[in-house]
Amino acid sequence: MADKPVRADKAAAVAELAEQFRSAQATVLTEYRGLTVGQLKQLRRSLAGQASYTVAKNTLAKRAAAEAGITGLDELFTGPTALAFVSGDVVEAAKGLRDFAKANPLLVIKGGVFEGKTISAAEVTRLADLEPREVLLAKLAGAMKANLSRAAALFQAPLSKAARVAAALQEKREKEGQVA
Repeated sequence: MADKPVRADKAAAVAELAEQFRSAQATVLTEYRGLTVGQLKQLRRSLAGQASYTVAKNTLAKRAAAEAGITGLDELFTGPTALAFVSGDVVEAAKGLRDFAKANPLLVIKGGVFEGKTISAAEVTRLADLEPREVLLAKLAGAMKANLSRAAALFQAPLSKAARVAAALQEKREKEGQVA
């Protein structure tokens, strides 16, 4: 069966969603059945700077995902679906969604897309359990600095040892010169 022709407003919505799929670092699909407008506003505020949260019709979101070259999400487009398009730190956005879902059990994380691969709800939770990017980078920098400091001390040791030996020899000669 051929696809039905898409009206201009729906075509524009699909094109906009497809662009969001393409430009997002990650996309998390959620079910928001039962959440109030106030709770959705609260969720959007909590994700501000990290992700945009968009309610979309499943048929339009499916078409947009396909247009953006994303596969494997079709089974997630059931029930009322909202998409969190992550433009900031993926870990922070996942934490925001996880924490909101803990406080508001009506928000259900279905899964998503990260680095072009489909991920499950459990994998979104594992992302949320990671430390923020800045913390991981700081730990990496600290480890690298410690290794560089050890290397510098290792390279410095033969020089300082040689200097101490030379000073001891000089001192020994001076003493022998005074005795003779």
